[in-house]
Amino acid sequence: MSPASFVLAHAANSDWQFALARARGELQSQIAERHSRHPDARPFTLGWCYLCDYYADEAEAILSALQAEFPNVSWVGTSALGVSATGVEYFDEPALVLMLAPLPRTAFRLFSGLQPLPMHPTDFPAHTALVHAEGSTPDVQELLQELAARTTTGYLFGGLSSARDRTLHIADHVLTGGLSGVAFGPEVDLISRVTQGCQPIGALRTITGSEDNYVLRLDGRPALACLLDDLGLDTELPTEEMLEALSGTLVGLSTGPSDVTAHPGQFGPDTLVRHLIGVDPQNQVLAIGDEVAEGMHLAFCTRDARAARADLVRIALEIRTELAGSGKAIAGALYVSCSGRGGPHFGGPHAELQTVRDVLGDVPLAGFFAGGEIARDRLYGYTGVLTAFAMPE
Repeated sequence: MSPASFVLAHAANSDWQFALARARGELQSQIAERHSRHPDARPFTLGWCYLCDYYADEAEAILSALQAEFPNVSWVGTSALGVSATGVEYFDEPALVLMLAPLPRTAFRLFSGLQPLPMHPTDFPAHTALVHAEGSTPDVQELLQELAARTTTGYLFGGLSSARDRTLHIADHVLTGGLSGVAFGPEVDLISRVTQGCQPIGALRTITGSEDNYVLRLDGRPALACLLDDLGLDTELPTEEMLEALSGTLVGLSTGPSDVTAHPGQFGPDTLVRHLIGVDPQNQVLAIGDEVAEGMHLAFCTRDARAARADLVRIALEIRTELAGSGKAIAGALYVSCSGRGGPHFGGPHAELQTVRDVLGDVPLAGFFAGGEIARDRLYGYTGVLTAFAMPE
């Protein structure tokens, strides 16, 4: 165990006190082992607490217990429909994941509505930021762009809390509404990648007619005709058969130079994947789950386990390759995945997290399944955001 390594613990139980006690005990055991090997190692200062929403009503008690046991640690986190750790996911069951990092106190700063990140701080240059946000917050996309402008790189990563009833996020307090998280200074070395988990089909097209979230024309042709061409479907299909055939189709949108053509067979981070939510066969119009504008690029796509796994392997390999030969290793990692991706979408329970572990190795990793994923200044859907913290080998 390196003195710069993070420590990780997780547990599941219907009794939150039992799960918390087990996870806290595992953390203390790892801390004691680290101290025996590296007595002069830097103390742990930053902690993550991700809770399945079954524990939402106990969030205040859980945070209070963590602050009492680790009084010098600042805590961030959120609730979710599922949480994850190295090689394992807890979905739709009561569980929690805890992770601690030994970062210099001057290298990070928590922020929330109670303690906003200043626009031009004189004492702390925010380089990047981890964000936990509540999806019901008005204008959350605009808030993300405003927050990104308060960092020197403009790079955010994180996700929206998800829950059946009560959503919450944590920044040394249990919070509702708005957003919170932790900003990192330039000395915190991290690498972040986005996986869309979708495979483009057909041609990259340009929207030439639109209104709100309706796509009227693509490349000067009726939008539905283009979709049927790309899928190889008969234009004379009965409506019910057509809707059934289109049920697994999504739309990849981008506004800048397309990364579809630069990377055939995959989407890049400039693409936002959205649902196809309606079809008007008579007027040849498509409705999608976002506003569109003329001039935007559009490619139809599908989601399946093979495409999702291949793209997840790709981003994990990119991180591993970037670190190779640099004299650095992974101290810990965060993984935020869409709540619609876990489990069956990758072919079975834990398959998504096991895929990450197979590539990155058995590094401490904490994460959650979100109601929307954050990368740079954008809010994504159906994606995974993998971030690794680097340390000297």
